[in-house]
Amino acid sequence: MNKVKIDGHGHLVPHPQEIPQFMKDHKVFWVDDNMEFMYQGDWRRPVTHGSFFLEEKLLWLASNDISHEVILNLSQLYCNGMERQLCSDVIRFQNDFNASTQHKHPDKFTCGFVVQPRYMDDAIREIDRCVNELGLSLLCLPTHYLDAQDQWKSIGDPALEPMFEYINQLGLALEIHPYDGNKFIHLENQLWRFHLVWMCAQTADAYHFFCAHDFPDKFPNIRTCFAHGNQFGQMNIGRRKQGFYGRPDLFEGTIAPEKNIQSSNVYFDTLVHDVYSFRLLVDRQTSNQVIAGIDDPYPLGEMELDHGSYPGRVIDEAKALGFINEIEYEHIWHDNVLNWLGGDNKQAIYDRLQIKE
Repeated sequence: MNKVKIDGHGHLVPHPQEIPQFMKDHKVFWVDDNMEFMYQGDWRRPVTHGSFFLEEKLLWLASNDISHEVILNLSQLYCNGMERQLCSDVIRFQNDFNASTQHKHPDKFTCGFVVQPRYMDDAIREIDRCVNELGLSLLCLPTHYLDAQDQWKSIGDPALEPMFEYINQLGLALEIHPYDGNKFIHLENQLWRFHLVWMCAQTADAYHFFCAHDFPDKFPNIRTCFAHGNQFGQMNIGRRKQGFYGRPDLFEGTIAPEKNIQSSNVYFDTLVHDVYSFRLLVDRQTSNQVIAGIDDPYPLGEMELDHGSYPGRVIDEAKALGFINEIEYEHIWHDNVLNWLGGDNKQAIYDRLQIKE
């Protein structure tokens, strides 16, 4: 491969001393001093890889020949259902942390920022601050949010159009990522079901609303990427079409599911863990709309595991089986990621990443 590899889906955790005390006091999010566990309320999970943290992340990227990575916000910090002032403080911390990471290592990281749609005026002000003061250009949003009436809504709900109009005006890249399914899907948390099954279903649901309300055409300057390949959503298009044409009375004011297939401003990362799912993604959306995504350092990302997992495995397998060719392979690792991040104004991205095109 002649071009540098760019990972379009990664995460970074602050060191314990970087997390303000109020985050622990309110049981929002913290890491123990030995950096062995991260916590939220009564939940905890082990730190399974050193690259959760910055220094080890840089070493890990170099060891895997990845020159640049997109750092999304931490899913634990979407702030769904949180009181307004605490929500504002948590989001400001997350965005300042990500901005400082990008400013310290502009050639290594493009970092996202997050807002909470429940408080739309605050969200629009924070978007303005992150873009115009912090120099960030990638917005991260959850697939679902808890609105002011304590109802769970899709991120493609028409109530959010004023916020999307501002995002469109700024021409931002957008990442849509699932979390919090256990808060509105009332099942016992067993066998990692909320990560293995329901996160995929949440993304498919968000894509369903996003396309039914024609957000790709309404907001053409937003370049949206759906996490984890929108794996269930790719399989679900036929069922959505059948429902749309079979029960048109349930779809008043919406558009046909097939209209936004292969939209040039909608992207999907490669994190589907299965080469035949990857083939469906490419066949359905074209390889131009697919970007490399590893979801490191999480074990559901493409991390080094005993069963043969490694960063970029599914992309390598797709090329080996002839599902994509060498040019498509390079575009997925490089050109497509830059198109998503920068659109028609990629020069600033090139300059910061020190890439010559």
